[in-house]
Amino acid sequence: MLDLLDSAWFALTDVLNPHGPAINAAKSYAPADYSVHFFLQLAVIILACRVVGWLGQKLFRQPQVVGEMVAGVVLGPSLLGLLFPDLQLAIFPKETRNVLYVGAQLGVGLYMFMVGLTLRLDHFQSKAKSAATVSAAGIVAPFILAALITPFLLTVPGLFTDGISQANATLFMGACIALTAFPMLARIINENGLANSSLGTLTLTAGAFDDAASWCVLALVLATFGSGPGVAVIAIAGAVLYTGFMILFGRKLLAPLGRAVEARGEMSTQVLAITMLLFCLSAFLMDAIGIHAIFGGFLMGVCMPRGLFVEELKRKVEPIAVVLLLPMFFTYSGLNTRIDMVNSVSLILIAAGILVASILAKFGACWAAARAMGEDNRTALGIGALMNSRGLMELIIINIGLQKGIIGPTLFSMLVLMAIITTVMATPLFEAVYGKKARETGELDQLDGRLAAA
Repeated sequence: MLDLLDSAWFALTDVLNPHGPAINAAKSYAPADYSVHFFLQLAVIILACRVVGWLGQKLFRQPQVVGEMVAGVVLGPSLLGLLFPDLQLAIFPKETRNVLYVGAQLGVGLYMFMVGLTLRLDHFQSKAKSAATVSAAGIVAPFILAALITPFLLTVPGLFTDGISQANATLFMGACIALTAFPMLARIINENGLANSSLGTLTLTAGAFDDAASWCVLALVLATFGSGPGVAVIAIAGAVLYTGFMILFGRKLLAPLGRAVEARGEMSTQVLAITMLLFCLSAFLMDAIGIHAIFGGFLMGVCMPRGLFVEELKRKVEPIAVVLLLPMFFTYSGLNTRIDMVNSVSLILIAAGILVASILAKFGACWAAARAMGEDNRTALGIGALMNSRGLMELIIINIGLQKGIIGPTLFSMLVLMAIITTVMATPLFEAVYGKKARETGELDQLDGRLAAA
């Protein structure tokens, strides 16, 4: 009996260990090991996101999406790995993170597909000029600022990789500062009741343009780091051609799907399968050319039929995308994040300078552009507050910079801090400059109910 209990205890404690053949004197992970870890990771991620999100809502009036971002960092080496390194490594071993990465891309891509479905095209058409102006300001000002501060940053050892040119360093910093957290911006807009508003559409459209431009700039930088100029050519030309095709022909080609749903009165599994197939192909195309899967998902969503088609698709897909899949996106980036790398007075001052400069370049430029396009001051401030959020998209682009040898761990950590702070401040700042007054006048629903339902 004791032997049986010992055997059962050993099997239980051994469940998270690798069981594959030995490679370089250590056991490798078998297919079943990836499955065991994946489901455990998903359970931990959902629990952490719900708990941290609830605490953020109750204590700090932050939307659920910010709690999910913080939960991702909590599960990484910055907190869980710092306090309980063995436990963190047992749950999230490095060998399993590629599987989590794929789930993360599915989650964020599918969510952005749903966001594209709710985009008010009539608002976009009426606000196209304003969105383009805000977007241009949100790109030009950060690159000007990057050109001013990068020469100094290059003199600080360890921030950039030795041998990097000033032009490449400037382009990378400009892309980081210009970036808007497109997926998180969408969540904040939805959770604040702005999805169908003119302000929400303008901000989301400008954010999409800014992010696409930042990814194109990143492609240019990577082209000089061994990937070749073909990477930049394919990324930029491919994105322009595909976007132009979808805008010109996409809605007409996809219209039969909407008519099929209207005729039946509901969405059949056949229509759902075709829709998901098209989403996957669009995400694949944008990912393959070097931009990002989320833009393919968003663009396909924008061109999908409206009406009952959208209602049925949201009912069938959105809960799984938001609750189950999207949190993987935040956690994957959080696993690569360290916030304890800025550990001296001089580095803290540099990090603070980057933070202040980033806020001025993004918030200030977008506010000024919105005012120049005729928006009232309160609306312009609201746009600036939302556009200043950078979130996990920032973490993705700086992770690429770290992996490709563009920046060092110290600058990486500074940019992580900038991303977290600008994202956490987005909702309180928006409420202070726009939301509170809008709710008092009835322009927006009360926030408490929306947060409780998130």
